[in-house]
Amino acid sequence: MRADLCGIDEAGRGPIAGNLVIAGCILKKPIDGLNDSKKLSEKKREALYEIIIKSSSYHIVRFSPKEIDKEGISLCLRRGLEEIMKNLACSEYLFDGNSTFGVSGLKTMIKADTKIPEVSAASILAKVTHDRDIIEVAKKYPMYGFEKHKGYGTALHIEMIKKHGYSEIHRKSYRLKALAPEGHAKPTLF
Repeated sequence: MRADLCGIDEAGRGPIAGNLVIAGCILKKPIDGLNDSKKLSEKKREALYEIIIKSSSYHIVRFSPKEIDKEGISLCLRRGLEEIMKNLACSEYLFDGNSTFGVSGLKTMIKADTKIPEVSAASILAKVTHDRDIIEVAKKYPMYGFEKHKGYGTALHIEMIKKHGYSEIHRKSYRLKALAPEGHAKPTLF
């Protein structure tokens, strides 16, 4: 744990529905059990989330599907990274992955979410926020099964899009081979 390091990670880059969530985290004290959010059970992530928010300075940024469709995922990531760096004063910023998306003063590391506690904490904040958001939306659109696939392009999700069309939380700019060439999905219903 380093007080001069802000770890940054995102959740929701790959799904075809739901928000993109980017989190930055500066830990104030060590936390046991941190790891890449994808390697933890939902129950463990939820428990760690509560500990992280009490033991850190953090900032979470969300981009809606409409913003992603309008600006593109890369520009949203860039804007989110810049916002975190503006809101969390630190001497070093480390983003999980291999691209800075053109943001100066940002370092990257592949698999940082498994190696660096601050990035692991950011990974958990982003994933839990993303999943909570989409589970809430699932109540409005129960026919898509968002609570099961969290917006990823699973076979079930693709079948539901074919049957019901896109909802307002689908990323319409994402081209899905499973929905082509028959003219993609049904028209948007919402």
